[in-house]
Amino acid sequence: MAKCDGMVHLRRARADDARGIAEVHVRTWQLAYRDLLPVAYLNALDVDARERFWATELSVLPAERRPWLAESSSEVVGFASVGPTNDEGMSPTAGEIYCIYVLPDCWDRGVGRNLLIHAERDLLEHGYDLASLWVLESNERARRFYELAGWQIDGAVKVDRIGDREVNEVRYRRALDPSRVSAPD
Repeated sequence: MAKCDGMVHLRRARADDARGIAEVHVRTWQLAYRDLLPVAYLNALDVDARERFWATELSVLPAERRPWLAESSSEVVGFASVGPTNDEGMSPTAGEIYCIYVLPDCWDRGVGRNLLIHAERDLLEHGYDLASLWVLESNERARRFYELAGWQIDGAVKVDRIGDREVNEVRYRRALDPSRVSAPD
């Protein structure tokens, strides 16, 4: 069980964080998407395979593009990953939040909100003035989370295949506001 009742610290991911990130990634998908994606697909998600993916990813990313981690009692309880947008037609000053995942035991405790603010700050610090992100259209919990944080749907939709199911994703965006994400004194 994750320890989210105490202090949660945010820091940059390191190569040795691949296992913790993988565990959060798989556990979050299995619960958050249980009614949205095929059960067989979710049950087949493998922490070892995801760890290999993240170990490779962390070894090739430039240092300034490593994901942020939320850590409690030396345990990874969440992470966010950001960088330049992958979307055609977006401004060169548009960044993207690729993902934010928080262990289900830590939902509704401010971990995701803090990761989101840090992700926005990271994008600002790297010269972006606009950010976008993609969410499964059917993921009402995530959509509500982003909307409460001031993100707005912009009308873009894309179709992905996850397992044996086609799913729609909708894009959210927001102007990055330095006053919203300034570091505390």
